[in-house]
Amino acid sequence: MKRNIYKMCLRVFSVIAFLLTFCSMETFAQSKVTGTVNDEKGKALPGVTVKVKGGTVGTITDVSGNFSLTVSGNGILVFSFVGYASQEVSINGRSTVDVQMQLSSGSLSEVVVLAYGSQSKRDITGAVQTVNAKDLADIPVAQITQKLEGKLAGVEISQTTGTPGGGITVRIRGSASLSATNAPLYVVDGFPIVGDISSINPDEIETITVLKDAASTSLYGSRAANGVILVTTKHAKAGQTTVSASLYAGAQQVPQQGRPDMMDAQQFATFQNQVAATNGTPVNPVYANPSSLGKGTDWYSAMLRVAPIQNYSVNINSSKDKFSTSVTAGYFRQDGVLLNSSFSRYSLRANSDYQATKNVKIGFNIAPSFSVNNAAPSDGTWYTGTALLQGAILTSPLLPYKNPDGSIPPLATAPNALPNPNFYNVINVLKHKSNLNHTLANGYVEIKPIDGLTLKSSINMDLNQTTFNSFNPTTAGRVLAPPPQPASGEYDNSLYYSWLWENTAAYKKSVGKHNFEALLGYTAQKYTLQSANSSASNYPDDLIQTFNAARTTVTTSDQQSWSLLSYIARLNYNFDNKYLLTAAIRRDGSSRFGENNKYGNFPSVSAGWIVSDEDFMSNIKKTVSNLKLRASYGVVGNNNIGNYTQYGLVGTTNYPFNEVVNSGRSPTSVGNTELGWENTKEFDLGADIGLFSDRINVSYDYYNKTTDHLLYAVNTPISSGFASQESNTGKLNFWGSEINIDTKNLVGDFKWSSNFNISFNSSKVLSLPNNNAPIYSGNNVTMVGQPVGMFWGMEWLGVNKNQQDFNSSPQYVGAQVGTIKFKDVNGDGVVTFDNRDRALLGNPTPKFIFGFSNNFAYKNFDLTIVMSGQYGNHIANMIEQFTTNLDGVFNVQKDVANRWMSPSDPGAGRYGTTKAGTTSYERDNFSSRFLYDGSYLAIKNLTLGYTVPLRNTKTFHSLRFYTSIQQLYTFTNYPGANPEVSAALNGTAATVLSLGNDYTSYPVPRTYTFGINANF
Repeated sequence: MKRNIYKMCLRVFSVIAFLLTFCSMETFAQSKVTGTVNDEKGKALPGVTVKVKGGTVGTITDVSGNFSLTVSGNGILVFSFVGYASQEVSINGRSTVDVQMQLSSGSLSEVVVLAYGSQSKRDITGAVQTVNAKDLADIPVAQITQKLEGKLAGVEISQTTGTPGGGITVRIRGSASLSATNAPLYVVDGFPIVGDISSINPDEIETITVLKDAASTSLYGSRAANGVILVTTKHAKAGQTTVSASLYAGAQQVPQQGRPDMMDAQQFATFQNQVAATNGTPVNPVYANPSSLGKGTDWYSAMLRVAPIQNYSVNINSSKDKFSTSVTAGYFRQDGVLLNSSFSRYSLRANSDYQATKNVKIGFNIAPSFSVNNAAPSDGTWYTGTALLQGAILTSPLLPYKNPDGSIPPLATAPNALPNPNFYNVINVLKHKSNLNHTLANGYVEIKPIDGLTLKSSINMDLNQTTFNSFNPTTAGRVLAPPPQPASGEYDNSLYYSWLWENTAAYKKSVGKHNFEALLGYTAQKYTLQSANSSASNYPDDLIQTFNAARTTVTTSDQQSWSLLSYIARLNYNFDNKYLLTAAIRRDGSSRFGENNKYGNFPSVSAGWIVSDEDFMSNIKKTVSNLKLRASYGVVGNNNIGNYTQYGLVGTTNYPFNEVVNSGRSPTSVGNTELGWENTKEFDLGADIGLFSDRINVSYDYYNKTTDHLLYAVNTPISSGFASQESNTGKLNFWGSEINIDTKNLVGDFKWSSNFNISFNSSKVLSLPNNNAPIYSGNNVTMVGQPVGMFWGMEWLGVNKNQQDFNSSPQYVGAQVGTIKFKDVNGDGVVTFDNRDRALLGNPTPKFIFGFSNNFAYKNFDLTIVMSGQYGNHIANMIEQFTTNLDGVFNVQKDVANRWMSPSDPGAGRYGTTKAGTTSYERDNFSSRFLYDGSYLAIKNLTLGYTVPLRNTKTFHSLRFYTSIQQLYTFTNYPGANPEVSAALNGTAATVLSLGNDYTSYPVPRTYTFGINANF
């Protein structure tokens, strides 16, 4: 492994040496250039920065607006000053260059991609935020969403696990559903795709736009309740031909922070002897002399490694005459820090546009990618599956994972412990590999028959095939099932394809001070999924792993589809470019809705007022350079309710007839012809403020949204023959505030800019199905009047330290001196482990999330620091259910040594006695003892870069080197490995009903990289 990393670094430095040598080959004659810079009124403008583009030569204008500098060759001068639009002027052999600067509208002049079109940021009336992908280029991760962490107000992006190529969850303005998905809708180049964008190479992406409120998302109708993320990929700029290449390579390792602090061999042997003494059982000879055992095996570290990461990407843009194309090819490889895990992606994208005539434009885009993911089931609890990490943590430190001769023992079962495999062996022999083929393609024709009118028709295709192949050999196994075990295999194959046909007409017209933009459209989309699953067992040995070697195979298959037929309309109007109004509506017809509820209407309206353009603001224009007020209201939906929940379904049933078992069909669910989408109504009030010539920009949004017609299984009378029926019932309320602040703190040779964003989100359950009955989900509960998914359990009060302490508190049956105390919530004098004495314990949802980025630049050096965090949430560290198990069947945390031993030695008051028959009370009853403060501040990325001063070379446009550290450090009181964790028992992603639980997850590595960006 170290040799491979060394070879990668050697290749990188070889490229660096070549580029530096090449860049130093060209020099040009020097000449003097002078000039004067004036403002928009023709007055001298002092303090303007004048630099040679791509070089280090620069100066500033004096009090009279004059400048003078020496340049090499015929370069380009860049003029920049706070509050004014930057200008680039070619020297073209001149010795005098005079420039008149124009006031800048700042970021308001930026054109932002929106639903079915684009708009000047100045005219936007909804809650919209855009990030340019080039600002995220130095972050060494597989997914673009991971690069956005801490960058967007109101968008919670969490890395719940460090699994290579995965583990990212995105929520916009909290959750909006109980049982349907809470993930946003992703739209790639105008195409609403199925699933997420994890398979897309981040280097293909130009911009990311997040639509947060119902007004900006309403044109996506029944799919927009969770917000919309618009992805725009790279296209060639008119008149430019460029080639760019980027690469980085580095190493990943798991930091010491958050690693489980388990007992070593000597401590564990001492613990075993004490357990035996407490219960009056003989001491096992293995543990008789703890001082002779030393440290033993650190099983967690044995499962880890230092792993390489690398990325190579080339982008070619060409735009000449009528034809333009952009091609991006990439290769990404991330070996996991957990043994036998990796992720690789090969990607290609070609975006082409052809201006056939003055009024006709044709385009075609295609983006195939191929990914390989190799990852054994590492996450979750030991009793729900293989759960390699937790199983390894619990293994006795007295046992070796590898013998002195290098052989690997298959077993790691200690005396008095549960039967256990050697998890170092298990992780190396398990085969869990998936392949993903994904292709996005679209073609369009755009016609402008008259001035202001644009007709566009496009056809889009999303094709995805995923295969999964696993083999569990006889030498694997899990806790309670050590090897040898019967070998088994599995093969899954799923293929989906989705096509979308869109037709739109857009018209722009201005009459005096009245400006209109109208949009009409018709869209049709269909999705089809075909899948098959095969499992095999009774292999004679591990040598042949294909299914033809198995004696028993079972195959099932499935096919599903849905379709959507929609009409869209939007009108943008502004008067005098300062009074803004937008109205939009979408009408969706979905195959997922019930027969009597096929169509839904999703309207919205928003308005804006650019106050800073009013005459009464002229006196403070230098202070308040921009002030826009916004308000919006809209209705959107969530149609992720399943494909056939509206129908009464049938399934296979076996029944006896004539003493023979026959196969037949019987109803499995009852239909609902009224079934429809979940409905979200949202109000948003916002303001955009620019201060001191837009040197400080502040955006604020307050939102309040209510989701009703929640999809949920409602209890039905027993006489119906079914337990429940899918229905639309229940109501949730969400509200919050979002603040985003961009500042230019310092300008000139030393530059410093910052971005700070913070979001406050709250929720409340207004009504629930089944007569408002609480919904219990593991350690969480959702009940009327409370936020969604609160922690629910026993209130832990410490330990019964002595007889007096025991007598002074209500107790449960079986309690005694030395056992854990719990609160008698209902006050009946007896503690019971049911809802009579369970209570609300905490909230897994943070009170606020935030991000803070700083960018520094001095001459050719730049430094970027990205931080993010959250505050006010709780995490249930369910790993401790077993790492603090007092039965003696697992290894335990070191602090268990400070448990209750006797009335005279009560310990720290956190853990009770090890007496047999009492330990299950604190282990098996979820209580506040498992809860920790989940607040954190993480330094997500630190990047130091250097731009090589190129002397106007004919070959290189720019060349930059950088080094980066990802996941530098996390400030938190949470003792676990990852305060962003949220998972289910089996290690899969948690639902909104059960957030905030840590059941052991793949560790998030710290990554060190070195990279090069070159533009030719």
